[in-house]
Amino acid sequence: MIYLDNAATTGRKPPSVIRAVESGLRYYSANPGRGGHAPAMAASVKLYAAREKAAAFFGASGAENVVFTLNCTHSINCVIKGVTKPGDRVVTSTLEHNAVMRPLIKSGVTVDAAPVSLTDDEQTLREFETRITDDTKLVICTAASNVFGKILPLTEIGRLCRNRGVRFAVDAAQLAGVMPINMQTMGIDYLCVAPHKGLYAPMGIGMLICEKPIENTLLEGGTGVNSLELTQPDSMPERLESGTVGLPLAMGTAAGIDYVNHIGIHKLYEHEMHLCRFLYHELKKLPFVRLYAPAPASGQFAPVVSFNIKDQKSEAVARFLGEKGIAVRGGFHCAPAAHRAVGTLADGTVRVSVAAFNTTDDIKALVMAVKKAKNL
Repeated sequence: MIYLDNAATTGRKPPSVIRAVESGLRYYSANPGRGGHAPAMAASVKLYAAREKAAAFFGASGAENVVFTLNCTHSINCVIKGVTKPGDRVVTSTLEHNAVMRPLIKSGVTVDAAPVSLTDDEQTLREFETRITDDTKLVICTAASNVFGKILPLTEIGRLCRNRGVRFAVDAAQLAGVMPINMQTMGIDYLCVAPHKGLYAPMGIGMLICEKPIENTLLEGGTGVNSLELTQPDSMPERLESGTVGLPLAMGTAAGIDYVNHIGIHKLYEHEMHLCRFLYHELKKLPFVRLYAPAPASGQFAPVVSFNIKDQKSEAVARFLGEKGIAVRGGFHCAPAAHRAVGTLADGTVRVSVAAFNTTDDIKALVMAVKKAKNL
């Protein structure tokens, strides 16, 4: 199977990540922070090392700001429901995943979505600037669209937020590990990470990295500290990390960061973007294929290409490609807001997303299969 659905999860995990998870299960099966015996202490050391690695990778001010969650969606919910209250005003974008949109709607806040241009970052920035007002409580947006790959001008949006005294949260599911993210220089207060994507880590763990407080906790419970108190501790990361942390998954995340650092994040990105540009230009030659974004330029797009075949349903095309041994995703990709913005809400798109292990031969095989799919 040629796996080209890496925006959902990277389909091949590096051997070093697999070894790290196995090591956690085999040698560190004790509860970190929940005992003074040697195995628990060793587990605590490993967990703290994973926090340190993540903090350094994302430019956080300290390891204590790194919270391990269930997944990126959990992290986003912690921010939205922890920072806002019903009636607050929140600015987001028109390219958001349901991981952002559903908790915003559930929270009862007033949502103002800034239109994102696929071609003009200055226009996008102006749209955000007009919406960030003195009564805005939070700005939260995707780092890169999971449907069309467009990267938002995060540094400039972060600067706007700092100048206006507004907190800034980023859903980095599609960009963490793909391109450098530095919370300090980009003005990001809350970074929500899906390690199983660009960091090649296991599924079932997320990260929330906080540079500012979260007033209301989404979960309360045992933290290993202040056990005689019946209120949640104020100290980080315990305030947001109730219950046992998935240490083997955290160790896999740390190994994923090492993998990206070892190869080089820029080298990985340019390899992936080369494949996307090759695919884009090959698809553009086919008169029955419709593309929705410009050719994916480095620095402007994540390694994602969406398309449709004339007179064919996106899910039918994805199913046909799967039968030919090529894994892509068809449909709406849990992001109806993005489809509404670009005009693909009727049927969604066929999405191709590449990773480090993909090759030019993979893309050539996909293009050949797409040529056959026009007559489904």
